[in-house]
Amino acid sequence: MAVSIRLRREGAKNRPYYKVVVADSRSPRDGKFIEIIGTYDPKKPAHNSTIKLDRAEYWISKGAQPSDTVRSLIKKNKKQTATAQVAPESERTQTPAET
Repeated sequence: MAVSIRLRREGAKNRPYYKVVVADSRSPRDGKFIEIIGTYDPKKPAHNSTIKLDRAEYWISKGAQPSDTVRSLIKKNKKQTATAQVAPESERTQTPAET
């Protein structure tokens, strides 16, 4: 069974909303899937996707092929989590010691 990680369209007409799913590559776009690992809202300007990176890495290690769009979303989410972990350390302000 060839497994792929791809987008499953949901939402209303002219208001698309996608779920990132792991599915058999032979099943239809909106058909049967194995697992939901994230969401993607293309209408939002910022922070428009959430992906469980640990599950995505697990499925990729098992041989799942991400689509081009999902591959770019995973890359973007990895970058966001890396900057989110660094940001709290850089935002620390040192207060002068009171005597």
